[in-house]
Amino acid sequence: MNTEIEHWDKKWGEMNERNMRKVIESRGYSVVKYVYPPGTYFPDHEHAFDKMDTVLKGKFKIEALGKRFVLKAGDMLYVPAGLIHNAEVLGDEDVVSLDASKVD
Repeated sequence: MNTEIEHWDKKWGEMNERNMRKVIESRGYSVVKYVYPPGTYFPDHEHAFDKMDTVLKGKFKIEALGKRFVLKAGDMLYVPAGLIHNAEVLGDEDVVSLDASKVD
């Protein structure tokens, strides 16, 4: 299982919502935009489907596999089905996220 942060690649063009959505959807994911205010915390949970957490703005911490992943603008993290993880907004800035789900 390769769960590592994937950083924005300039070959995809300028890092913005339209281009990030295009990259994620090209991988077969459905995308929903969310804005999480400072203090938002999601306790340990899992999903029945593969997900990709992405950040357009702010800092978003995800803990899984005994690791701490801090996503910043342009970062994406693959979260496979069944992986127990938690997440939290870091700092005083909203996190703007494209939440991607792959449901067969």
